[in-house]
Amino acid sequence: MGSFHTMTFASVYPHYVTKVERKGRTTAELHQVIEWLTGFDEQAVQEQVDAGSTFPEFFAAARLNPAASRITGSICGVRVEEIEDPLVQQVRYLDKLVDELAKGRSMAKVLRS
Repeated sequence: MGSFHTMTFASVYPHYVTKVERKGRTTAELHQVIEWLTGFDEQAVQEQVDAGSTFPEFFAAARLNPAASRITGSICGVRVEEIEDPLVQQVRYLDKLVDELAKGRSMAKVLRS
């Protein structure tokens, strides 16, 4: 994998879909998670994919949920709450939410409600 600063959201999105569907979750649930974190509804997600937005462009256009800082735990052996690069932290927030969804956590827990 390349740097998150040059990677496109479109290159990762199909992996998110595959990951959650393989574990019996739905694309609709994935979109609910993405919308909670970024404010992007399904159409906006598709527009980001179609535009080939890089992660910096994707998160610059997002309205990050104020509760995102409540996303904690490890992803790839790194604690997300300790990541100093804001972009890397935002990408890892998304990864963490997708992981939790795929692992069968309840939507209420995934969405920190």
